[in-house]
This record gives sequence, structure tokens and C-alpha cells, in this order.
Amino acid sequence: MTDAALDRDTRILRFLENVHPYDSLKRETLTRIASVFLERKLAAGEVIYSAGALLEGLYLIEHGTVEITDQSGAQVSILHGRNSFGERGLTRDGMAMTNARAVEETRLLLLPADEFHDLIQTSQSFSRFFDRGRSPEKERRRDLSAQRVADLMARNPITVSPDTGIQTAAGMMRDTRVSCLAVTEGDNQLVGIVTLRDMATKAVAAGLSGDTPVSQIMTANPASLAPSALGSDLLHIMLERKVGHVTVTEGNRIVGILTQTDLTRFQAISSASMVQEIAEAYTAQEMAKVTARLPRLLMQLVGAGNRHEVVTRLITDIADAVTRRLLALAEAEFGPPPVPYLWLACGSQGRQEQTGVSDQDNCMILDDAVTEADMPYFRKLAKFVSNGLDTCGYFYCPGDMMATAERWCQPLAVWKRYFQGWIDKPDPEAQMLASVMFDLRPIGGTHSLFENLQEQTLEAARRNTIFVGHMIVNSLKHTPPLGLFRGFATVRSGEHKNELDMKMNGVVPVVDLGRIYALQGGITEVNTRARLEAAEALGTISHSGAHDLLDAYDLIAETRLKRQADEIKADRKPDNFMPPSDLSDLERSHLRDAFVVVRTMQSAIGQGKGMLS
Repeated sequence: MTDAALDRDTRILRFLENVHPYDSLKRETLTRIASVFLERKLAAGEVIYSAGALLEGLYLIEHGTVEITDQSGAQVSILHGRNSFGERGLTRDGMAMTNARAVEETRLLLLPADEFHDLIQTSQSFSRFFDRGRSPEKERRRDLSAQRVADLMARNPITVSPDTGIQTAAGMMRDTRVSCLAVTEGDNQLVGIVTLRDMATKAVAAGLSGDTPVSQIMTANPASLAPSALGSDLLHIMLERKVGHVTVTEGNRIVGILTQTDLTRFQAISSASMVQEIAEAYTAQEMAKVTARLPRLLMQLVGAGNRHEVVTRLITDIADAVTRRLLALAEAEFGPPPVPYLWLACGSQGRQEQTGVSDQDNCMILDDAVTEADMPYFRKLAKFVSNGLDTCGYFYCPGDMMATAERWCQPLAVWKRYFQGWIDKPDPEAQMLASVMFDLRPIGGTHSLFENLQEQTLEAARRNTIFVGHMIVNSLKHTPPLGLFRGFATVRSGEHKNELDMKMNGVVPVVDLGRIYALQGGITEVNTRARLEAAEALGTISHSGAHDLLDAYDLIAETRLKRQADEIKADRKPDNFMPPSDLSDLERSHLRDAFVVVRTMQSAIGQGKGMLS
């Protein structure tokens, strides 16, 4: 092999290392694949292929821009560097289904068709990425909302130290054809990122010398997600914060990076466009026009077969975006806060489990430096946000569990006394309040105000066996609707007589169990399903018990959501009630079995066992 060929293969290998799904291939496979790629250089306007032509293989853009049009000439998409195309035809009959042409001078890499099909057969990650089958399950797997960030990210991101010169960094970006570099210290500890935009606006425009360290132009503490986050979290954070790069970290150690370009091959979901509209709104009324589409979004998500935890996460993401935007608008109107504060959600928003029926449950933690003279500012801010949430359809909490109540807008020291008091004296009100407040999740403001509070409270509560015992007893007040002779116990009177309450007697008993397991295990997750999974990992619940309870919860929660979606489809306001007659015999049997599992788990934890064998 000539030196030129070696240089070519090395260049392609380095390029592929930062392109998904090639970055997931074994090293020896990736090295071999780099050597079999063919190169194509095209002039602006040059046709790559036409619809109906036999495809030579899979195209990957190394540099340039490609326009894809359908058979009628209508534009389908504009693709840039690191985008692939041609896979739809290759996975069907080998014939091009669209037209492709270079918009500008472009360099393509071509993976021969036989190599493409071989990778489809031998690599699960490659097959999963390029499989264009249209079964509902495959569509769900390709829906960005259901993808894990770990499956989307570019692994082994290129890193530099903070003292690297900007000229050296720019050369690395040019040579590796990436739009950003991670700035790290020690064992891949992330301290910031530097992007092409930073190079242009902070370095070139300011006339900085080439030996200026990247630490002077980097973005410190960049937007970051965990590998377990959903693809929708990624898109939402990009749109809401108006950033094009998101790092993926475990602790503070960088393990991957994602850019907007990485997402162009995935179909944008409607919840993401709603988040973007909310982030750009200037009044609560503008946001209300967006949240008015929530029922249809829920109907579409359920109809597409998405799992309940995905649906409720996306619905909650919109409430979070509304809250953060209202906080930003309030600060713009009233000025910066006199001391740091943190807005938190509790209830279903806190657990990221909102459905088509949601009130608002929130509170504020203020820095201990706050004075009485500062309180009018926070009262105005709380009223502004709560009124805005109500305008957007998140109605006021009937129990006044809102930041507008003086009791729930207090300094950190007062919140610590609250929790300690509830733990030391677990009377009925304390149990109720603790149940609500154990589901707190930070939404906007200074998040550090909550970190130690959550951990210290969980530890103190776990050590107090009397408090835990009272919480267990309190959690058993909500029971599954099981009647005699394999029937259901329905609502006895009122508007919903003879119907099942799928919230209070359906999902709430499982929510209560999840909260108890979190309390017993010191689990910081607030989402119910995450709590159950963490409890299994800790051994708080047995393997079989956890799987039975998770299956039961999934069935109950999805039945509830399907009922709400059916109500929306029928132009009725969704609620949490359902006549058993709406279910088939098989559905009734499965639902009853699910309720039996929940009742059994309640009995086990009530008897002090806490586990189901």
C-alpha cells in the first residue's frame, strides 16, 4: 500500500470515528471499513443519482452539501457533513427512491452495497441505525423521543486541555472535520467546549493571537445530559437554550457529544417544536396557544404506540419549558433577583408523569441571605409565574401547594426545618406534606440550593423507623379497585358512579410504593418507574417482584393514557375515570391481574417484608 493510500485510510478512519453508527463498530471492523470506502468528488450542481437508478452503495458526506428531492422534484431534505443517504433504496430493492445532487463542491465517501449489507447482517448497532422497516415497533425505535442519548452520541470526542492555543485547536477542528472540541482536565473531566462559532466570534473577530489558550474563549459548564437521557431531552435542551452542541457526561467525565447535525437524520417530533415556540414566546397568552395543542399531542403519542413513560415525559417537558420561560419573562420585567432562588415542581410534574389532566404544584427555595425587604420581589415573581401557568392550562392547585403561598416560598434554612419537623413528628399532615415534597424536582434557578437538602432529608427520614412506618401506613390508604368475585370496586356515587378511578386507585398506589422504596433505599430519583428500577438494583425489591410490579404499573398507566386519548379523539375533555364496560373481557382480566400484583406488593410492604418473592 502506498503512503498516499495509508494517509487516505487514516483520514477516513479518523472521520468515521466521529460519525454514528461507525463509532460503535469494533476497532478492527472500523479499520477495515475505512479501507473499502470509495471517494467521490463532485462539482456544484452535479447529479449523484436519479430515482430508479441502481445504487452503488451507501453515501456519506465528508464535506459539502447534498440536496435530496423526490421523483416530482420536490425537495425532501438538505444534507451536510456526516449525513448518510441512499439507505432506503439499499434496504429495499437496491434502486434509488429519490434524486440526489451536490449543491456545492462536495466530497463523498461511498460504502459499496455488498459491504453495507454485510454490516447490516453482522452489526446490531449498524442494523438498528439504518433499518428502514415500517413496522410500528421499528418506527418507535427510530422515533427520537424513544432513543437513548447513548445510542445517538458520537463517542470518543476530540479533547484539548485548557491551555491549548486557539490556532492549534482550530487546526485540529479542520483536520478532523468537527465543529467543536471538548476542553478537559485530568481523566476526561469536562471543563468546557469550544466551537467554530467561538473561534469566529471570540477569537478571529477580537483579533486574538494564535497562542491564546482556548480557556479564554470556551463555554464553561456547557449544556450536558447523561447517557440514559432520552433523545427528546436532547432536542428540547438544544431548542430551549438555543445551543447546537450538548455534551454527554457520567459524573463530570465526558463520554460523548451531540450536535444538531447528528439529529438531522431523525424526524423532529411535535413536542420539540412546541418547546421551541414556548422558548421564543413573550407572553403567557402566546404560550397558551402552544399548550392548547397538548391534548392532540397526547393523542398522537399514544396512537403511535409510545410507552407511557415516554408520553408523560414529553408532556412534562412542555410544562417545564413554560415554567422556565415564565421565570425568564418575570426576571426581565422585575429585574434580576436580589438573592439566588430555585423554583421546584412537585406532584406529577416533579415526577415527570403529567398526562392530559394537570394542576400546578410548585414551591420556591430562597437563599438564606434573603431579607424581608427582598420578599415583595419573590411574591411578584411567584404570582407572575403561577398566573401564567394557569393561563396555559395548568390550573391552580386546590390545596394551594404553590409558590404563591407564603408557606411554600421560604429560605433554605426554613425548608430544612420543615422536613426535619415532618420527620420528627409524623402526624397525618406531616405525612401528606412529606409525600408531596419527596417528589420535588428543580425546574429553574440555582439548582445547588436543593442538592444537599434532598440527600440530607432522605438520610434523616430513612434512619427514623417511626416516620418510615407512618409513611408506609399512609401509602396504603390508596388501594387498587378490587371487588369480590373477580370484579372491580368502582366509584359508588356522583358523576363517575360505576367507573374506575384510574388515578387514585390505579397509578397512585404504585406511585406511593415507589416513594416508599425510594425512602427506604435513599434513592434520589423522583420518577416512579426510575424509582422501581433503582429499588430492584439495590435489592429493596426482589427481581421477580420488581418485574411483576413494573409490568403491572405499565399496564395500568398505559390503560389510563389510552382512555384519555380516546376521550380527546371523541372531542371530550380527558379525565381519569373509565367504565369497566369499555374494556374487553381479556383487557379486564389483565387489568385485574395488574391490580392484584399492586395489592400483593402493598401487603408485603405493610407486613414489613418490602419484597415480593
